[in-house]
Amino acid sequence: YEHLNKVFDPFFTTKWSGQGTGLGLSVCHAIVQEHSGAIHVESQAGDGATFILELPVTPLDSHQIL
Repeated sequence: YEHLNKVFDPFFTTKWSGQGTGLGLSVCHAIVQEHSGAIHVESQAGDGATFILELPVTPLDSHQIL
């Protein structure tokens, strides 16, 4: 709960040394931003976390294949 403002920072992790690099959420954040979107996290102490992903809706280009 106290780490919410850091979860998207590169290399931030709450794991012990050697158990992870802390890159997953920062990579997700970068990908979502590259697509003009946003990602947010909400959490209450002891209740886990909820991630909200927002991506823009755009019309399909006539050359795109479904």
